[in-house]
Amino acid sequence: MLTLDQINAASADDFVALLDGTYEHSPWIAQAAAAARPFASLVQLKLALARVVREADADVQLALIRAHPELAGKAMVIQSLTAESTNEQGKAGLTDCTPAEFAQIQRLNADYNARFGFPFILAVRGPRGLGMGRAEIIATFERRLQHHPDFERAECLRNIHRIAEIRLDDTFGHVPVLGNQVWDWAERLAVHSDPGYAERGELTVTYLTDAHRACAQRLAHWMKADCGFDEVEIDAVGNVVGIYHGSDRSAQRLLTGSHYDTVRNGGKYDGRLGILVPMACVRELHGQGRRLPFDVEVVGFAEEEGQRYKAVFLGSGALTGHFDPAWLEQKDAQGISMREAMQHAGLCIDDIPKLQRDAAKYLGFVEVHIEQGPVLNEIDLPLGMVTSINGSVRYLGEIIGMASHAGTTPMGRRRDAATAAAELALYLEQRAAAVPHLVGTMGMLDVPSGSINVVPGRCRFSLDIRATTDAVRDACEADVKAELQRICERRGLHFSLEETVRAAAAPSAPEWQQRWERAVQALGLPLHRMPSGAGHDAMKLHEVMPQAMLFLRGLNAGISHNPLESITNDDTELCVNAFMQLLEQLCVERS
Repeated sequence: MLTLDQINAASADDFVALLDGTYEHSPWIAQAAAAARPFASLVQLKLALARVVREADADVQLALIRAHPELAGKAMVIQSLTAESTNEQGKAGLTDCTPAEFAQIQRLNADYNARFGFPFILAVRGPRGLGMGRAEIIATFERRLQHHPDFERAECLRNIHRIAEIRLDDTFGHVPVLGNQVWDWAERLAVHSDPGYAERGELTVTYLTDAHRACAQRLAHWMKADCGFDEVEIDAVGNVVGIYHGSDRSAQRLLTGSHYDTVRNGGKYDGRLGILVPMACVRELHGQGRRLPFDVEVVGFAEEEGQRYKAVFLGSGALTGHFDPAWLEQKDAQGISMREAMQHAGLCIDDIPKLQRDAAKYLGFVEVHIEQGPVLNEIDLPLGMVTSINGSVRYLGEIIGMASHAGTTPMGRRRDAATAAAELALYLEQRAAAVPHLVGTMGMLDVPSGSINVVPGRCRFSLDIRATTDAVRDACEADVKAELQRICERRGLHFSLEETVRAAAAPSAPEWQQRWERAVQALGLPLHRMPSGAGHDAMKLHEVMPQAMLFLRGLNAGISHNPLESITNDDTELCVNAFMQLLEQLCVERS
C-alpha cells in the first residue's frame, strides 16, 4: 500500500508515477498537484487533485471527460480498458450484462454522445464503494440524458472525482469504517416506509405511523445494543433520546441530534444523518471504554417536516417548552387527530410538559446535516460551516375570481384566478432575486376542478419566503402581500391568506461555529462558511441555548427532499471525525 510519506518524499516524476491511473489517462493532474506537497492527510491529496481540475479551462476539463471509456462499451468488449476501469465495471456487473441490457446501454451511449459530445461518466462503484446494480446504472443513464449540457458536464466531473477518490482509497488501503457504519444504518432505517409509498419503493415516514414507530424502535435498539448509551427512551412525543454519561455527572451536557421523519418520497439522510453521526461517535467512545468530562445527549426528533399535521418542529419544540396543546386536536387527511395518534402509539400526553429542558444544564446544541443544496458540490468540499439558519414565513392562500367559458368570455372581461397567481409568482421571483440570501417560492399552485375549457375561478397557492435576517424576510413579505392586493384589485378578484409558519432566523453562536471550524481544520480541510436556506431543529433549540451546525456535501448536485438524495462513505467518515474533533475540543476546554 502507498503511504503519504512515500508520495511526499518522491520526486515530481515519481509522484506522478505513483498516482498513475487515479485520473484516467490524465497524468497532468498529478503533475500540477505535486507542487502542493507535503500532504498531511489523504483528504488533502484528494482536494489538491480536484482543485487542479476545477481550475483548468473548459477545453481541458472536456478532454479529461473524453479520456474515459464508455460504460459497457467497445473498450470493455475488446478488453482494452485500464485495470482500474476493468475492476470498476466488473464490480458493477457490467461485464455480466444480459443481451437486452447490453443493447440498451449501447443505445444510451449513442444517444448520450449525440446529445453532449462526450461519454457518460458514472462512479459505478457507488456511494458506498461496493458497486451499483445494472438497473440503477441504466436508470441514472436515462435520467441524466435529460440534463442541460453545462450541468451534465459538471456532473461528469463530480463523478470523475468520486472515481479518483475510490481509487485512492484502494491505493492507500483506506477504509472509511465510520462512514460505512453511518451509511449502513441509514440504509437499514430506510426499509421502513408508510403504506402507499413502501409498495412503490418510495421513502415516506410521517409522524406516528407504523413505519415511524418502527424507526424509533430501531434507533433505540442501536443506541442501547450497538452504541453503548447508558440511558435510552422514547419520550412522550416520540423522540428517541440516548444519553452517554460522562465522568462528571454534574457537568453541563452537550445536546445534539436531528429528526427521523421524512417528507413524502424523500431521501435517506435529511435529518437522520444528524442522529447517526453522533451515535457513531458514542459507539467509538464506548468501544474505547472512554468517558468524556460531560454527558452527551443524542435526540432523534420525532417530527420536523410537518407532513402529517400542520405542526412543525414538534419534537424539538417539546424540548424547548413550545409544544402547543392545541396541536393535539389537529387532524390528518384520514381524520385522525394528533391526540388519537399519540394514544394509539402508547405515548403519555400528560408527560409532554416534563420534556422541557433546563437550558442552564446544557453546554449548547450542535447538529450535522446534509447540505440540501449544490454549493459544496460545486466547490469540491465535503464539509461546510453554517453561519445562520434562514428565517422563514409560509402562507397558504387562495385567489377567487369567476369561472367562465373559455371560448365565450372576452380576454378583457375575465376574472382569471390562475393568471393572477402566475403574476404573483413572477413578482416574487424578481423581488427575491434582487436581494442576496433572500429566496421566495410558490411551490403549490392548484386550480380546484380545473378544466381545459374553463377560465379558472379559483387558484390555491403557497408562499415560502426565507432570508438570513428577519428584517429582509419581513420586507419581502410585506411587498409580496401588497403586490397581491394590487393584482387582485386590478383584476377584480379577492383573496385569502393563512400564515402557517413563522420561524426567526437563527445565527450560529460564534464560539460554537469556531469550534466546528477548528474541527474541520484539524482534518486538513479548508473552511467554507455558508447560510442554511432550509429549516432545522437547531432553529428551535436556538431559542433557548447556543447552537451551530455543520453541513455535509450531498451527491447529485446536493439534491434533497428527493429519492436521489445521497452521500458518500468517505464524506461521512470526515463528518464523524469532525464531530469527534469537536468533542475533543470540549474535553480540552474542561480539563
